[in-house]
Amino acid sequence: MTTLNTHTSGAATGSGERSRPRAALPALCLTQITSWGIVYYAFPVLNPQITAATGWPAGATTAALSLGLVVSALTGIRIGWILDHRGPRTVMIIGSVLGTASLLLIAAAPNLPMFFAGWTLAGLAMSATFYQPAFAALTRWHAPHHVRALTIVTLAGGLASTVFAPLTALLADHLSWRNTYLVLAAVLALVTVPAHALALRAPWPATGEQASQRDARARTVARTRPFWILAAAFALSAFVMYAVVIVFVPLLLERGYTTSQAAWALGLGGAGQTLGRTLYAALARRTTAPARTTALIALGGLTTAAFAVAPGPYALLVAVSVVASMARGNLTLLQATAITDRWGTTHYGRLSGILAAPATAAAAVAPFAGVALAAPLGGYGPLFGLLAAVSMAAALVAPWTAAGTAGRQAPRS
Repeated sequence: MTTLNTHTSGAATGSGERSRPRAALPALCLTQITSWGIVYYAFPVLNPQITAATGWPAGATTAALSLGLVVSALTGIRIGWILDHRGPRTVMIIGSVLGTASLLLIAAAPNLPMFFAGWTLAGLAMSATFYQPAFAALTRWHAPHHVRALTIVTLAGGLASTVFAPLTALLADHLSWRNTYLVLAAVLALVTVPAHALALRAPWPATGEQASQRDARARTVARTRPFWILAAAFALSAFVMYAVVIVFVPLLLERGYTTSQAAWALGLGGAGQTLGRTLYAALARRTTAPARTTALIALGGLTTAAFAVAPGPYALLVAVSVVASMARGNLTLLQATAITDRWGTTHYGRLSGILAAPATAAAAVAPFAGVALAAPLGGYGPLFGLLAAVSMAAALVAPWTAAGTAGRQAPRS
């Protein structure tokens, strides 16, 4: 098996601090909150109103969102290539414009086919504005101290639902769902387009390789066994993570807890996600990439198993929810740094796009699969047992994701 050592030093990736745009990190924090909050998190708030006003089945409208996620996964691979070669500015500006256009199309959709078309366009926007291009920008500009920047932007991104779910609900109390989307589209355009245009203007650091060499090396890495084992582990983990979030409330309702108790347990778990992300840099300094990949995926599996076997008490379920969310928060950063930790920053955009595609597709189908499997398995408890087994299977293959000498840790802040 061929391994590549393509780590680059700060000098090799450009002029370091001199080429790093100071406004990029705060701007990307703002645009991640706004893009995630409007394009993704507004939908679950508005979907009940959409189905009530249009008569469209809830399953069909949710399938439109899943289609957008699948489109995002597929187009993210090409977006990654563009990021490696040209940087994030044009990609993220166009993505912001497409995001605005998609919301306008969704708001005006007279029927389900047009609604699906709007979400297809939204999928393109997601691949060009969500974490992947932001991670690529910060990894190249901030290397070798990129973990700190990635942590900050994911902490900000975690606030997207906190900010925009209540704001969307407030708008929906006074406006129709269509007019609410029109207002949100205006906010998206006014915040993200100028932020990306003004803050991402710094030169894109050179890698010291010709474009043809970079492409050849990226293709070689993408064909290695560790890379595809890593992609499979992340896909299985993402499937479990997104399924658990969707079926957590039904699990607690099945066990006799109230909707309010279930919602609080889920919401308090969100605090664990933020806490987990603040601890990632320390974890990264003390562990190898395969070791923490194994540990974090296994922790997710253990917490899922705990939900399967522990009916209560309520305080215990809340505590497990917090720990599970800590694992989920760390998994976001684990995926963001997986390429750099093993193969360096040179091919980050393209390789991260390929790596993220199976996980994004798994996340798209997880909500439907989770709900569909509960009945034949005999309830949500057995479903959580199955999901725990899937997660542990991912953890078992994670030790084989080391990339030889290229798997050594890059310098960290």
